[in-house]
Amino acid sequence: MISHRDEVTQMILSAKVLKGIKWCDAAKAIKLSKEWTTAACLGQMTFNKSQAETIGELFGLSDEAIAWLQVAPYKGSLATAVPTDPLIYRWYEVVNVYGSSIKELIHEEFGDGIMSAIDFSMDIQREENPNGDRVNVVLSGKFLPYKSY
Repeated sequence: MISHRDEVTQMILSAKVLKGIKWCDAAKAIKLSKEWTTAACLGQMTFNKSQAETIGELFGLSDEAIAWLQVAPYKGSLATAVPTDPLIYRWYEVVNVYGSSIKELIHEEFGDGIMSAIDFSMDIQREENPNGDRVNVVLSGKFLPYKSY
């Protein structure tokens, strides 16, 4: 019996390694982006029934695990306030160093509000460069203004 969505994430990761599945393969199977599909497989998004069944078949999951894929998750995948994984820590560093500038520039351009992580998309691509390949990340979120009441 499965008692938490994190157990299904571990099942998916184990099957991914065992079967040599790539995240882009899972994304193609459900016809969505590799970025969203990866987040969903890691327990940060909710699959609909059809998507959950397709992912379940791909990773060899039980009916119970497939049902868990359709439950709205507790969002937030980092276990500590300051991440210890070097790649994730660098993202933390980017926000720590540039966060205030990003905030100022968004407010200057759009006004007082936030960039949505709900109405949101992300694209990650390799950018070839003779000095060493670069990681190109594009984040696109709807602007949501604060309202007066």
